[in-house]
Amino acid sequence: MGQEIGNNGFTADDFARFSQRLALETRHAQDAYVRGDFANTDLVAGFELEAWLIDEKLFPVPRNVSFLARMANPLVVPELSRFNVELNGTPQPLVGPALSLLENELVATWQECLRVAALEDAALIAIGTLPTIREADLSLASMSPYRRYAMLNEQILLLRGGRPLTLDIAGIENLSTTHADVMLEAATTSFQVHLQTPASEAARTYNASLMLAAPLLALSANSPFLFERALWHETRVPLFEQAVDCCDPGHPQHRRVTFGSGYLGADPTACFAENLANYAVLLPVEIPGPVESYAHLRLHNGTIWRWNRLLIGFDDQGLPHLRVEQRVMPAGPSIIDMIANAAFYYGAVRRLARQDLPPESQLPFPIAQDNFYRAARDGFNAQLRWLNGRRMPACELLEQLLLPLARAGLEQLDLAAADIQRYLEVIAGRLRSRRNGAVWQLAHYRKHHDFFRLTADYLDHQRHLMPVHEWPI
Repeated sequence: MGQEIGNNGFTADDFARFSQRLALETRHAQDAYVRGDFANTDLVAGFELEAWLIDEKLFPVPRNVSFLARMANPLVVPELSRFNVELNGTPQPLVGPALSLLENELVATWQECLRVAALEDAALIAIGTLPTIREADLSLASMSPYRRYAMLNEQILLLRGGRPLTLDIAGIENLSTTHADVMLEAATTSFQVHLQTPASEAARTYNASLMLAAPLLALSANSPFLFERALWHETRVPLFEQAVDCCDPGHPQHRRVTFGSGYLGADPTACFAENLANYAVLLPVEIPGPVESYAHLRLHNGTIWRWNRLLIGFDDQGLPHLRVEQRVMPAGPSIIDMIANAAFYYGAVRRLARQDLPPESQLPFPIAQDNFYRAARDGFNAQLRWLNGRRMPACELLEQLLLPLARAGLEQLDLAAADIQRYLEVIAGRLRSRRNGAVWQLAHYRKHHDFFRLTADYLDHQRHLMPVHEWPI
């Protein structure tokens, strides 16, 4: 989805040619996996962070074109709306000081973004949903001026037969509205963590990522408000799922934004065959290159936003690899919070994926899925079921079982001991205080009843690089 497209419109022939090439590449990927052509090299970590540009009144400001021109940094790229940008991290082999290298680079990129944003009379903020966002901000006038976004909007609306998108969220308060385009998606910003994994371990790693999605979301929730209503602790989840909903109403499992349809079996490339069978092509762009570049498969996969997504990439030698993109975490609250979340995920997923008895055999997929939506609604208070079959509050599951699991996994990876201690102490502090970003925002609003003060205080604390459990209310 990152590449630009040049078409002004698509024909039936475009769809036919793309579908033919997509089928060919999907079969090739499956055969290549059987042959052992995908890399079995060590783990590599990376991330993408989506952020908001806001003005002096704390409203979103659509200036990413001039902002990006000033930045001129390949790590900082456009997003769907003119008031969003994406910051990327340089992938790091997951050994030694990898975590602090990721943090140091992000801090440097973030500080440069803040400097450049100030030249645009703007500021940058990382938060799941901006408390000051207005529905009027989410119009096509705010769409980034790249053809891929306009065509994506057009194709989704065509699949919907022109019907407007309906947003209906019942939470602490209720929200119901309709929207004429996909720009609601621009109100959801995330911290997406990548883990390149040996191909032989890709299925186990993906399945462990699905199991961890719920506790990880409870740990990191940071999106309680939308259009001045308190909804879910992670309102980003129902908002994103409904913002690009173009599935057949009779087949909700085929939504473009979904938890998925089940665990992977022995062949992880089966998920690409599922994409081919169940999801209409949205962007039938013909891309030159050999079948083994998987260009059409990768583009199609980029228009299906599973909360955990398996991706194909290539190393410096051109060898294909598989990586898991963990998409459940919102942006923010602070840089150290986000890297600590990544550290927790990397350690826990490593430990689960390497257990002798596959943990997915102990936690049925429907329960992992139910856990996910419970965590999105209720955050730390969500009642989650784990491998022993017993339900317990998410905060207790994290504190008693998963934090020690993550520590063991990070130690197994031979990461720097000082990094392990630093980042997991951030997680432990958050659990002791029972305060993540959503809890802080909800408590702040209960005390002050002012979304602008909330946003201003949040921005100030974020700039001081403090973990959220240390933020005053």
